[in-house]
Amino acid sequence: MRRLHLKLYLTIVGVLVLFTVVTAGIWHTSNSRYRFLLHGTHIVLILGVLGASIAMLAYPIVRGLTARLARLNEGVQKFGTGELATRVAVEGQDEVAALAASFNDSAQRIEQLVRANQMLLANCSHELRTPLTRMRLAIEKLEPGNAAGGELARNITELDALIGELLLTSRLDVTRRPDRIESVDMLALCGEEAAHFDREVSGETVAVSGDALLLRRMVRNLLENARLHAGGATDVRVSRQDGGVSIVIEDAGPGIPPEDRERIFEPFYRRRERGESAGTGLGLSIVRQIARVHGGEVVCVSRDGGGSRFIVTLPSHE
Repeated sequence: MRRLHLKLYLTIVGVLVLFTVVTAGIWHTSNSRYRFLLHGTHIVLILGVLGASIAMLAYPIVRGLTARLARLNEGVQKFGTGELATRVAVEGQDEVAALAASFNDSAQRIEQLVRANQMLLANCSHELRTPLTRMRLAIEKLEPGNAAGGELARNITELDALIGELLLTSRLDVTRRPDRIESVDMLALCGEEAAHFDREVSGETVAVSGDALLLRRMVRNLLENARLHAGGATDVRVSRQDGGVSIVIEDAGPGIPPEDRERIFEPFYRRRERGESAGTGLGLSIVRQIARVHGGEVVCVSRDGGGSRFIVTLPSHE
């Protein structure tokens, strides 16, 4: 297998041999005066031509090498963003080709492991609902007013909600685009969800292409998060922004420190130091997943006067 160092070595040696032969021929065919000039001033010109020739002959090798490395780097970056099906072309038979083949093998194994874990999570979450249903039926047979039965029923409801969140997040992990795409009026959708929390929505009508159920879940999770941790949303508004739609949900709660504003979107991350243990720990993570599946993003910033402001940006259907 030809190696890169062998290509460069042979190129340089070939140029040196060629110029040695040419220089020796000129030296032996010239008189003593020309030999002196060749030994003096002209040697600089010969060295310059020698260097330029080496550069010209080595350029195609170096250019091809850097281009392949650039394509390999692009594939690695795509894989790092979550596109697990990304593979790179194996070009040539040198070290870069071996590196590309090694990356493809590693990417395939990682994709298989991730898919297997996602399927295991989804199947386990689904199967857990069967014993929960039996437990719920057994509780209904207890005497009315039984304190233990009521506490057990609440725990089962909480566990069932967690299983539902796990099923949704595992499905969103493997989804690159919404299963159903339709035109959704975000002002009307936000208004319907805010009504369940006794809140009003301001703004303008903006259409978004996406899954209405997922978008509804996204808004509901943000409103529920504000209710659990900040006493409820103080302002909900929808507006056009940069060719898309901006959904802003504010609260007047204690606020979120700057170091936690990104971590709150991680699964099961809770700020224990503030005693915030309500919820399943997946609500904001699902919000970000839904936003990104629709080509958008969600961020958390501070609110003027205290509290937090969650901003969701989505591409507009219009």
